Amino acid sequence: MVPAPRAVRIARALSRWIDRESVFSWLMMALPLLFLIAFVGYPFVYGVVLSLQHRPVAQPGVFVGLRNFVDNAHDPVFWQVARNTFIYTGVATVLKMIGGLALALVINQAFRLKNLVRAVLLLPFIVPTVLSTVAWMFMLDPAFSVVNWGLRETGLANPPGPSWLGNSTLAMFSIIVINVWRGLPFYAITLLAGLQTIPQDLYEAATIDGATAWRRFWHVTLPLLKPVILIVTVFSVIFTFADFQLIYVLTHGGPANATALFATYAFDIAMSGGQLGRGASVALAMLPILGLLIVGLTLYMRSRD
Repeated sequence: MVPAPRAVRIARALSRWIDRESVFSWLMMALPLLFLIAFVGYPFVYGVVLSLQHRPVAQPGVFVGLRNFVDNAHDPVFWQVARNTFIYTGVATVLKMIGGLALALVINQAFRLKNLVRAVLLLPFIVPTVLSTVAWMFMLDPAFSVVNWGLRETGLANPPGPSWLGNSTLAMFSIIVINVWRGLPFYAITLLAGLQTIPQDLYEAATIDGATAWRRFWHVTLPLLKPVILIVTVFSVIFTFADFQLIYVLTHGGPANATALFATYAFDIAMSGGQLGRGASVALAMLPILGLLIVGLTLYMRSRD
């Protein structure tokens, strides 16, 4: 048995050691760090290792260096997928940013049932992606599409109506519209939170100085909201760039790879084609672009400190 006074001294020493700011900080960070290492770090490192191998399903991998990346560079479908990803991400992000800012400005006003409108606004973001995507798939079905029915009834289209998911251009247009529909609540609610941190005194002072509504928006709202817009845009780009469920359920990357993105193309090569190493190399093609976005955001935020 340890004498009581010694046990007390050990407990006090341990308490003083834990009370140190650096030790307490690391103790608080230990669990999240272990989570990141187990569920983010290990899969990422394994994916990098896999991309350097020729690894068919159920066979041992053979180290081939950068050959998978060289094969990607000579694959015309890979460059078509890259173009699709940039178009999809760029157009959807711009539309979500403009629409989300407009929605945030509207729901920031005082009107009846404001809280109900805000709650309803979150529905597209709350509903599971697969469920909402299946609903959109029925809405855009060539034979039973409610959209085509509306176009036929108004005389804007001849029966049976456009093939929204069967035409290359319309398929890309459709998935962008659906992505914007799902992403608008994320933009709107986040920007609304930013709008509510802007002091009303600034608007009152600008009004007294004779500033119009447009000038108040341009010179007061937008500059103070710019950091929030930047952060939410970067997150939106990351989510959109790596989008998978929406595309895979709606078009499976078709027709003729017209809507295939990096995520869906990597999945098809790895799982359907059985080439795990090549699929990992396609997925890693997203890394440099997303890394540049994160570095750019970090540098911008540091410049504002």
